[in-house]
Amino acid sequence: MTQWIKACKTDDIPDEDVIRFDHDNKTYALYRKDDQFFATDGLCTHESVHLADGLVMDYTIECPKHNGRFDYRTGAAKGAPVCINLKTYPTKIENDDLFIELA
Repeated sequence: MTQWIKACKTDDIPDEDVIRFDHDNKTYALYRKDDQFFATDGLCTHESVHLADGLVMDYTIECPKHNGRFDYRTGAAKGAPVCINLKTYPTKIENDDLFIELA
């Protein structure tokens, strides 16, 4: 069963940035670029480091520990040492609230 969870206000995420969102003992990363919003698992697939502490460039999040990179639109691993993709989640906006769809 899927459910939409309110994660934050859209203004909580600066443009071209990422924030952390925790729900039900799981961490997510929420991204904003040009008023588009994206959501992925919040921990790097290489060593479980919080991606919200990483660097956002274009549509890429770079892990702060070993500089592995992911395309946060698709979750695709884009650079060593990461080789496992991130899970992504659909997002929607309602009244300036950002929701993510969790399965």
